Amino acid sequence: MKTIARLFLVGLLVIGNAINAKEIKIKSLQELAKYAKESGNTISMQPGVYRLTDYLNRVSINALRNNKEYQYITFSGNNNVFNLKGVEIELDTKIRTALKPPIHSDEFLITGSHNTFEGLSIRCIGNGISPGGTLLQVAGEANVLKNISLYVAGSYPYGYGDLFGKGGHKETTIKHQKHSGLLVTGNNTKLYGCKVISRSFGHCFFIQKNPKNVYFEDCYAEGEVRSTDAILEETSGPAFDVQFKTWTQNREGEYVVTPGYMKSLCEDGFRTYGKCENIAFKNCTAKNTRGGFELRFNSARLENCTTIGTERAYWIGDQTVMNNCKGDANYGPLLFVEGNNVDVTLTLEPTESDRKVHSLMTVFGENNKVVLKAANGQKRNKELPILVGFTPPLHGESMSPYSEEKVVNLHLKNEAGMPISIGTKAKKCTIETNGKILENKGENNQIVQK
Repeated sequence: MKTIARLFLVGLLVIGNAINAKEIKIKSLQELAKYAKESGNTISMQPGVYRLTDYLNRVSINALRNNKEYQYITFSGNNNVFNLKGVEIELDTKIRTALKPPIHSDEFLITGSHNTFEGLSIRCIGNGISPGGTLLQVAGEANVLKNISLYVAGSYPYGYGDLFGKGGHKETTIKHQKHSGLLVTGNNTKLYGCKVISRSFGHCFFIQKNPKNVYFEDCYAEGEVRSTDAILEETSGPAFDVQFKTWTQNREGEYVVTPGYMKSLCEDGFRTYGKCENIAFKNCTAKNTRGGFELRFNSARLENCTTIGTERAYWIGDQTVMNNCKGDANYGPLLFVEGNNVDVTLTLEPTESDRKVHSLMTVFGENNKVVLKAANGQKRNKELPILVGFTPPLHGESMSPYSEEKVVNLHLKNEAGMPISIGTKAKKCTIETNGKILENKGENNQIVQK
């Protein structure tokens, strides 16, 4: 009875807070910044385009820089509802250049908890550069974002993807200044119908600092692609200045841009770093990004997800479950498995291009289950090998070679009609396939051909 009474009182408190919440209508970024710091309100903003340069003039930019405050607006309040349908913030990237922030400084920041945001668009314009920052970070607890759209620009260099490096690696040949989309670091964050359109070198959606219970549904990440042939035609610019020297070797052992490949100009569509507990994706799509879903070192759950024209579609680790997902191998491999106890059902779309692709899939680890299907039973014209007992290429770069690695007790059902190569470190695997076996160098593997 005491428990029931306590739950009843909590329910009354929640209802009371909802009834007492103020409904506030605003029509300026100044007002939005004001109520971003307060709690317990419902804020509705008049639809329209709001220019950040109208809110942050030269004097306020100087003050922010002097105070070492590098965020434009910080949502530090709790228990708010922000109705921002039809609201677009136009962000001139020259503001970032003027602020001179340190590396990895984010621009819009949610540090409060239990807030709901719906309908906001943020659009980058101009030629300013971010030194490794993110447009929006969700750091507080239990925030819900609905139909948020980010249009990201403002990195250097743009137009090459990660050909010349991607961070603090000593092999980097061109120093990058990234600008990413949406970063989640807070527990229990939920995103519905959110979209990142990237015209910048950086991630679209990514997760850091090991948050728990992060959920994506109906979210969309998009980059753009460019052929290595087009890059090699340049007669001036950053790539030309370093004589097209890459940070990763190609299959001939040379560190040079190689013709015939397609590169995404951004980083990953959906990316996790570190161990993130209970991460899930439903009905999400990545198009023309470097990695579609790069979820290594995590036990993620994916349902009805899609990749289109990525350099590599899905890269997964321990305990990951993929149900009814699909993707193409238009510009790169469909799947990399590096871990144990994954359970994958994945459909290969028949889309093809004239770009070089060296495999459909690589897998190593123990006790993995993978079912590969052909969309509508339609097999690709170009055959791509499934590599059993092989690693992804170095740094995931399509131009780079593969290595062998141990795979034990793999259960692979190949219904896509693609050929299979089984390496020397493959043991006790069970393979059902309607494709041919190119080689079988492993031990005690059971193969059933249909």
